[in-house]
Amino acid sequence: MLQKVSDYAQQLYKMHVPNSEIEETSRIFEVLPETASQLSDPTVPLENRLAIIDSIFPTEVRDILKVLCQNGLLSSWMDIADEYRRVSEEESTKLSVRLRYVTKPEEEQLKRIRTFVYNKYHTRNIEMRLEEDASLGGGFILEVGNDQYDWSTKGRRQQFLDEVMSKRLGGSSQDIVSILQSSVDDFDLKAEKKEIGFVSSVGDGIVVINGLDHAMYGEVVVFDNGVRGMVQNIERNRIGVILFGEEEGIVEGSRAVRTNKMAGIPVGDAFLGRVVDALGNPIDGEGEIVTRDYRPIEQPAPGIIDRKTVNVPLQTGILAIDSMFPIGRGQRELIIGDRQTGKTSIAMDTILNQKGKNCLCIYVAIGQKESTIAALVENLKKHDAMSYTCVLAATAADPAPIQYIAPYAATSLAEYFMYEGKDVLIVYDDLSKHAVAYRALSLLLGRAPGREAYPGDVFYLHSRLLERSCRLSDELGGGSITALPIIETQDGDVSAYIPTNVISITDGQIFLESNLFFEGQRPAVNVGLSVSRVGGAAQTKAMKKAAGSLRIDLAQYREMAVFTQFSSDLDESTKIQLTQGAILMELLKQPLGRPLSLGEQVVTLVLALHKEFLDVDKKEVKSLQNRVLQYFEEKEPDILRNIEISGMLADDLVEQIISVYHDFRKKEAEEQS
Repeated sequence: MLQKVSDYAQQLYKMHVPNSEIEETSRIFEVLPETASQLSDPTVPLENRLAIIDSIFPTEVRDILKVLCQNGLLSSWMDIADEYRRVSEEESTKLSVRLRYVTKPEEEQLKRIRTFVYNKYHTRNIEMRLEEDASLGGGFILEVGNDQYDWSTKGRRQQFLDEVMSKRLGGSSQDIVSILQSSVDDFDLKAEKKEIGFVSSVGDGIVVINGLDHAMYGEVVVFDNGVRGMVQNIERNRIGVILFGEEEGIVEGSRAVRTNKMAGIPVGDAFLGRVVDALGNPIDGEGEIVTRDYRPIEQPAPGIIDRKTVNVPLQTGILAIDSMFPIGRGQRELIIGDRQTGKTSIAMDTILNQKGKNCLCIYVAIGQKESTIAALVENLKKHDAMSYTCVLAATAADPAPIQYIAPYAATSLAEYFMYEGKDVLIVYDDLSKHAVAYRALSLLLGRAPGREAYPGDVFYLHSRLLERSCRLSDELGGGSITALPIIETQDGDVSAYIPTNVISITDGQIFLESNLFFEGQRPAVNVGLSVSRVGGAAQTKAMKKAAGSLRIDLAQYREMAVFTQFSSDLDESTKIQLTQGAILMELLKQPLGRPLSLGEQVVTLVLALHKEFLDVDKKEVKSLQNRVLQYFEEKEPDILRNIEISGMLADDLVEQIISVYHDFRKKEAEEQS
C-alpha cells in the first residue's frame, strides 16, 4: 500500500500538477465528506462516480482520481497528497553541484566530495555536473549553488598573493576592503566558502546580480575581470551593484563574488601633497602612494559624548567672514550661491590661510572639469599649500558611482587625521553635483523618485556625511574636522530642495549674491542672509571687540541707501552714515589669494569703526588700507604679533593702533608735500 502511495505521488509530480490543485482537491474532500463516501461506494455505478469527478474536481487531477476510483484506492488520497508535498519539497531543495577539474577525479574522490557536501549542507539530494577546465592549472573547483570552494592551483596562487598583501597592510584591513581593483581580498589559503552570483544585466555603471542571497548593503563584490562594485539595492531575488570601474568585460552571465567586507580606501600621511581619485588612486603622475592603513568610506558619526563644543577659531583670512560670520574648528559652514559668484574662491583662500596654522586641508572636487581642477592644484602649489593639502577629484568624466562615493572617501581620509588628534579642513565642491549623481544612480537602480526626481533619502545622503564633521573630546585626542560644503543655486533660489536640506544640516551659511558680485563687491557676501550659528563662541575676543557694531552699521547703511533713492535732502548725520557704510563695504572687498592675518583684520576694523577713514575718498580706501597694513608690518610688528598671540584687544592697544595710524598719515602727508 505504501509503495502505491509513493508511486501515485511521484506520478503527480512528473505530470507537473500544480500544488494549488492538489490543495484544492484535499479541501473538497474535507468540506464534502459525503462526496468521498459516494466515490468510494462500490454500489454506485462507476459511470456516475466518474461523472462526479468531472463535475467537481480540478482538471489536472481528474485522471489520477479516476484511476484511484477504479482501483478502490480513493480513500488514500490524503496520504498521496502528503507524499506529493514531501516529494515536491525534496525536489525543490535538490542541490545543484558543479565540479570543474583538470584531471577527472576517481570514484573515491567523488565519494569524499559528496560527503563534504553532505556535512556542509545536510542533504544527499544533489545533482552533480562534471566539467573539464584546463585553465585551472591543477586541482578542482567545487560550486554548490551560489557557493564556491577553490582547490585549484590557480586559485591557491591568487590566495597566497592576497594573503601576503593582507599581512603587509597590517591589521586595519580586517573588516574593510579597498575599492581599488588590485588590493586586499578576503581569501586565505584554505578552501573557504565564497558566495557567487551571476550578472543578469549591466549598463550605465549599474550591475544587477542574481544569486548573492546573503549580500549586505554597502558590501564590496568582485567581478571576473577584477573590477569591484558596491551593493546599493537589495531585493527579494536580486541585488543592484554600482561599479567602481569600467563595464568592459562584464556581460550577462559573468560571475560576481562576495568579499564579506565593506568598501574602504587607503589612508595615511602620504596622501598630503597628492592628487587622488575617489578610490584613493594617485592621478598626479608622482608615483604610488605607500600606506598601511585602511578606513571604511561609510562610518557612523561620533556620538554626543564623543564631541566637544566648538570654541577654537578657524581663520579664513577673509575679513567679511572672520568678522561677521566666524567659523570654529569642528563647524559645518555652508557656502551657497549661484554659479560664478566666487564660492570656490572663498574655499581656496581659506585653504591658503591655513599655512602655518597646524590645520590640514582636503579639497573634494565633485563633477568638475579636469582643467578647472588642474588650475586649482597649480594655484595651491604656487602658494606652497600642497604640503598640507590633499586634493580628491571625481571629475565630470567619471561615472555617477565614483562621484557618489567621493565625499565619503575624502571624509574617511579626514577622519584618519582627526583621530590622530589633528585639525582638518574639508571642502566639498560641490554637493549639488553630488546630489545629481545620487539621483542618477537611484533612478537607474529603479528607486521611486520624489520631489525634483530625487529619491526619498536624499536628506540622509548629506546628513550622514556632514555629521561626521565635529570636534572630538580630549579623551579621543581632541582632533576636529571643519566642513565647508558648497551648494550651487539657480537664480538665487535658496528655497530649492537641496539648498534647504543642506542649510538645515549645517551650522550656518555664507550666501553669495550675483548682484553684489557684478557690482564688484568681492567676496559677494550677502550680510543679511548669511549667518554662523555656532562660530561666535569660537571668535577671538580681539575680533569680537574690533568687529563690534559692524553688522549693525552695514544693515543701517543698506536701509538708508534705499531711502536716499527717494530723497536728495539729507542731513549731516545721514551723509556721514552713508559715507561710513560705503567705506566699510569697500574695506570688505578682498582680492583673490590675499588672506589677511588676524592682526591685519583687527587693525583694519579698529580704524574703520572709529571712523578714521571718513576723510578718504572711497576709491582710495583699499589703497590706503594696504599702505597702512604694510606700515604696521614694517614699523609696528609687535602690535600685530600681540593680537595674534593673545587674541585680546585692550583699550590701550586700540589707542595705540589709532595713534600709529595718525603718525602714518602725518608722515605720508609730509612726504607728499
